[in-house]
Amino acid sequence: MSTSPSDPGAPAATLADPGEAWEEAPTRVPSLSPSRAGDFMQCPLLYRFRTVDRIPERPSREAVRGTVVHQVLEDLFDLPPAERTLDRATAMLPTAWDLVREQDEALAAQLFETADEAEEWLRTAEPLLESYFRLEDPTRLQPAERELRVEVELDGLVLRGYVDRLDRNAAGDTRVVDYKTGRSPGEGFEQKALFQMRFYALVLWRATGTVPRVLQLLYLGNGQVLRYEPDESDLVATERKVKALWAAIQRAHETGDWRPSPSKLCDWCDHQALCPAFGGTPPELPA
Repeated sequence: MSTSPSDPGAPAATLADPGEAWEEAPTRVPSLSPSRAGDFMQCPLLYRFRTVDRIPERPSREAVRGTVVHQVLEDLFDLPPAERTLDRATAMLPTAWDLVREQDEALAAQLFETADEAEEWLRTAEPLLESYFRLEDPTRLQPAERELRVEVELDGLVLRGYVDRLDRNAAGDTRVVDYKTGRSPGEGFEQKALFQMRFYALVLWRATGTVPRVLQLLYLGNGQVLRYEPDESDLVATERKVKALWAAIQRAHETGDWRPSPSKLCDWCDHQALCPAFGGTPPELPA
């Protein structure tokens, strides 16, 4: 039975820095983010490689481009409304790329052989910004939060994540907005895409006692919008799913059974050489 956030027995809730898997703090509180939850649902062995073994992965141009575009869309709202134009956003791309590179000095050398190649790649982000401006008019928006770090504890498990943008109207209703630089999911795959948003909505509900009015995914790859209006029953069901998922992760930890789940997504996986589904052998599990 779920506990209402207003009840005395409701779990403690805070807004804090999101982490992954097990904290390094002395208490070693287990935590889960929507990305790691998605990894386990996609393939338990992928979750193990990323979270337990912490095997480094090669950066991809597509993922880094997405990070750069996210940086521009975050910084865009630092400008006065009248200056939030497509031309200004496009001009912000080099600065956003510099900020991303500052976090990893070797990143540019890993991705590109020449500066000209990097410049040509950066221009491929421009159509994504054009797509954003077709979907929204940022001069009419004033986000309540950007890159909001959220955290809540449920029965000893900390749920954490970043919300790209949180809008709030005069009535106090909230809208959770997430930018996706890829294409929208095909028919029948919307629920998988919405799991991340329901995860965020669950954390916000437990943290504030208010269910977000709208969950909105902006797909800049093909200019599509996916919207959903959750209610408490949705979020109670999401909470049950997250708890069941964590129980499965704990069983995998206890048994060492991190079986692969082959799919078309394996084509983009960095770990095929270590995966039994491709003839590989995983490393020994760390202590």
